[in-house]
Amino acid sequence: MSSWWKYGVIVLLLIAAALVPQVLPTFWISIATEVLIYGLLAMSVNFLGGYGGLVSLGHAGLFGISAYTVGYLVTRMGVNHYVAFLAGILLTLAVGAIFGGVAIRATGIYFLMITYAEGMVVWGLAYRWAKVTGAENGIRGITRPELFTKGWQYYYIVLVVFVLTVYLMWRVLNSSFGLTLRGIRECEPRMAALGYNVQVHKFLGYMWSAFFAGIAGGLYAYYNRFVSPSTVQLSVSSESVLMMVLGGVGTFFGPLLGSLIIIVGRNMISLYTARWPIIMGTIFVLTVLLAPKGIIGTLSAWWEQRKKVSAGVVETVEASARKEVGAEGEVRVGTESQS
Repeated sequence: MSSWWKYGVIVLLLIAAALVPQVLPTFWISIATEVLIYGLLAMSVNFLGGYGGLVSLGHAGLFGISAYTVGYLVTRMGVNHYVAFLAGILLTLAVGAIFGGVAIRATGIYFLMITYAEGMVVWGLAYRWAKVTGAENGIRGITRPELFTKGWQYYYIVLVVFVLTVYLMWRVLNSSFGLTLRGIRECEPRMAALGYNVQVHKFLGYMWSAFFAGIAGGLYAYYNRFVSPSTVQLSVSSESVLMMVLGGVGTFFGPLLGSLIIIVGRNMISLYTARWPIIMGTIFVLTVLLAPKGIIGTLSAWWEQRKKVSAGVVETVEASARKEVGAEGEVRVGTESQS
């Protein structure tokens, strides 16, 4: 797919996203807001896992730290909403520096287990540190900024933050740092042999990922207006990984598509049956079996294969044409010499 087609599709998607509050009822505006927030969380997981080769099961902890910080500062301290949002991101980065410093020393399944343990630490604090987190009762009554109190108003601010964050993510992934991160994913020993400081790049990759998860967590606090231990539990981390796998690991917009499928599917199917997890699980298994690279990953691979086949056909036709022209030239020369 050429760049112009890609840009055209992105512009159409942006126009469609901007028209959501104009054409859809309040319920679906809320669903669209949730899709953007969890899509951003899944993209932060993909930033580290899809491009750095480090799949994390602890991002719900980073997501929740930002959400809890916003909730605590707004409801208990009366801090300005925007300052609380920035404080949530900064605290997420501070904790991410500690978590990342420990986790990047491992790879593969060991990295997965360490991040899982870090997520459980955050969950334990949320569950037991009642004086700050409210334990099972959580933190309620989180207000939104005055300009964004209504659902459709908040949808637009989430959309703007999402677009700006995704653009920043794209710039980082296409910078020399992002290319180095992909090189580490492909062959870490070779990158180290070439002189790259692999540990520093993995740590910075973790910090960028924590930064994006922190933004998603702050947006979630104002969206849900309630934060509890369920915000940071393992199922949130595993679901964000599922979104990444469903859309396509290492594809830029794959996690957003995964978020759309899971959140919309869950809300639609649960209207008709209480056994919606079985149906969602079946959809996920079928997707993995039929499209092991994820939906966007499989479509991209099919498109590239199609281009190669078309290019091969064109080359064959051109070669045949050259051969025919050459043969006609030889015959003509032979005829002239005989005459």
